[in-house]
Amino acid sequence: MASSKKRSECPISTSLEIWGDKWSLLIIRDLTFKKQCTYGDFLKSEEKIATNILASRLLVLEENGIITKLQHPESKAKVLYQLTEKGIELFPVLVEISLWAEKYYEIPKVRENLIAKAKNNKAEFIEKGMKKLKEGLN
Repeated sequence: MASSKKRSECPISTSLEIWGDKWSLLIIRDLTFKKQCTYGDFLKSEEKIATNILASRLLVLEENGIITKLQHPESKAKVLYQLTEKGIELFPVLVEISLWAEKYYEIPKVRENLIAKAKNNKAEFIEKGMKKLKEGLN
């Protein structure tokens, strides 16, 4: 972690301190499937994140090299957030969480196509998804 002391040497614990809360994973989800987002885009998500929590989570993710800020092409008052290569490496984690959720909970029809593709050939789905995300890096 960038600036705080780890609770333990366990790799799961260390990782969860960076991206293991609900909001950080949802930010990563949005950046994974929308590529780039503004602060306002995150506020519009259906989960309704509070502004103070959003600012805090974005800072932690940026300090830990999961996301980066880019200049917005249309507004100097806005920035775009984008996953770094380190953040893109979380794509398989999102796929596994999605497949686990599909197995145990009802998934809305909107996500069924994505889940079906992942279930059909998970390794290929992950490889193609990560390649596409890495092509979008600046």
